[in-house]
Amino acid sequence: MTQALPKPIAFEGFLEWKPEPGRYELHDGVIIEIQPTGEHEEVKGFLATKLTIEFDRLNVPYFIPNQALVKPPEKESGYLPDVLILNRTNLAAEPLWKKYSTVTQGASIPLVIEVVRTNWRDDYLLKVADYEEIGVPEYWIFDYLGLGGRRFIGNPKQPTISVYSMVEGEYQVSQFRGSDSASADSFASRIESPAFPELNLTVEQIFRIGALPQ
Repeated sequence: MTQALPKPIAFEGFLEWKPEPGRYELHDGVIIEIQPTGEHEEVKGFLATKLTIEFDRLNVPYFIPNQALVKPPEKESGYLPDVLILNRTNLAAEPLWKKYSTVTQGASIPLVIEVVRTNWRDDYLLKVADYEEIGVPEYWIFDYLGLGGRRFIGNPKQPTISVYSMVEGEYQVSQFRGSDSASADSFASRIESPAFPELNLTVEQIFRIGALPQ
């Protein structure tokens, strides 16, 4: 669930206003309060754990912050991704990092992940365009409930993982589904990640977390 708050403000004003604790984003000057479900948090936590294990194994200078923001250029916006992997070696070049834990450069972000809630248009339309413009090399959308529009996840709708990879300055997308008539083995297929080519993470593992009994 998300809740829009009134009174559009500039990004700098949002940074000064933003309370702790709390999860908020700024979308073109409009403050959005994020209220995720428990199921959403389980999926997010599972992904963060698997990726942390992998980049620790590779001994690369990455980490996953708790409250860091991503700011698109020339927009009064700031996003709080569900999983944000940062490259420590580029943070010295980030003007807003030390004071506001905010990044603005694709070189700082090896991978960003959004787990879809009911506001699916933000993930499939708004953030795809902005992450591409920033130059984020890899963006995953985990739509474990199949909430996205049919033009993004197919008809009939089904749980879908979309992996956007930067190729010559533009995103190209690969998709993995819980059931796919084109491939009987798709549910057990491994997620193909350019950032982590040896990552052992399957479609089945993700959707099993999202399908835990309540």
